[in-house]
Amino acid sequence: MSVQRLSVFIRKTPTWPYKPAISVHACFTGVHACILDDIGHSRRYGLAVEGQMRTLRERNVDTKAARLRLPVQSKPYWRLVEPNLHLGYRRLKKRPGSWIRRRYLGNEEYRHEWIGHADDYGPADGQTILTFQQAQERCRGRPTAKAGPYTVRSALEHYFTRLEADGKSASARDLRKRAKTSIPPELLDRKADALTTGEINAWRNSLATQPPRARTGKNQKQNYRRFDSSDPEDVRQRQSTVNRQWTILRAALNDGFRNGKISSDAEWRRVKPFKSVDKARADYLETGVATRLINACTPDFRLLVHGALQTGCRLSELARLTAGDFHVAKRRNEQGKQEEIGTVTVRRSKSGKARHVVLTDEGIQLFKRLTAGRSNGDLIFQKNGLPWTATQRPMADACKQAGIKPAVSFHILRHTWASLAVMNGVPLLVVAKNLGHADTRMVEKHYGHLSQSYVTDAFRAGAPRFGIETDNVASIGR
Repeated sequence: MSVQRLSVFIRKTPTWPYKPAISVHACFTGVHACILDDIGHSRRYGLAVEGQMRTLRERNVDTKAARLRLPVQSKPYWRLVEPNLHLGYRRLKKRPGSWIRRRYLGNEEYRHEWIGHADDYGPADGQTILTFQQAQERCRGRPTAKAGPYTVRSALEHYFTRLEADGKSASARDLRKRAKTSIPPELLDRKADALTTGEINAWRNSLATQPPRARTGKNQKQNYRRFDSSDPEDVRQRQSTVNRQWTILRAALNDGFRNGKISSDAEWRRVKPFKSVDKARADYLETGVATRLINACTPDFRLLVHGALQTGCRLSELARLTAGDFHVAKRRNEQGKQEEIGTVTVRRSKSGKARHVVLTDEGIQLFKRLTAGRSNGDLIFQKNGLPWTATQRPMADACKQAGIKPAVSFHILRHTWASLAVMNGVPLLVVAKNLGHADTRMVEKHYGHLSQSYVTDAFRAGAPRFGIETDNVASIGR
């Protein structure tokens, strides 16, 4: 093939540069390389040559082997199918990946929809397991085979995939595990449209009588925790857990109904959770115990524990904090003296929204030490140079060293911050904002009982007085 002429042209988009994937198309008039960035926008580079008509397709996601070589990540690998329509492949760990359709709606809004599993570990069936070519056809809206029934399993999978597409992979992973262990196969395979109130209530009531599952090793018989059906506290805890499992199933069914996959939501709307089983959180560490825990930790873990107690942040939020997320400003107080105001920015929280966490003077000094001499992109909390992911073992060791029995989880540090703040008179709205809640409902539910002194003082200061004099009669002690 002789090259007669060479021309290169670029169609720019505002999001350049990104890591490109390359698709090459050749014909008798030339070769055009189409570069797709990681959100699917295309940039074309043209090489015009003489030659035979043929098409060379980019091999990033169209074969099993190529897909399995891709790094596991929560963000899909996008391919442009047609204008405003993209096909995404999400690489998952130790299980088949997912095909996702993304359509641009305008005004920077996208609609994501799970369209099937990839044939990474098994043959495609044209319904729920699709090849790359079948996924492309379904992405365009063309059926590759007769569609199967929309089951409860389908509703759950679509819901979890939407959470992943919205950047909530950790939540989706946790909910998947909970659904797998609590929803039986016969309910999962039930047609969502045919599901009845009686079936859901029967599942809920049966689950409430089963003992809670305990940690079990791989390939071992499932372990269960002690459960006494005659103990009101055991029953309350189990029913509270079942309420949370029902919340997962209800959210998936509602998602299917909103997307037109289920014709009516009347059946599950009649299902009510167990009443009066949620209990205010009473687990927190007193200040002295928290100090003892900090001192008992290993050096790297001590910094993480201290950071959690100073901010009330979740482990995942702390693990993502960088030196550039810590900010200090100075202002004059009412007495005219300068004081420092410090915050850390949580850029991605459980809700998907960013927030600013206000620090105390002690917290400011801690983060000053942790960020001194570091670049803005450096992680603040590290374990051997890597971000923290698991804390069960170091937390158990620290509790044992500090004499805390029973040992507490890392999440208790978040409850400790909130509990101590409420007891010290910080308004519930302020506590809710620092924790990342949209309103005070969760704070009132879990910590409101701790603010009784704050409520009492407010009433004593502002409740009405009627000026009625009391007499001088007093009771005589016996």
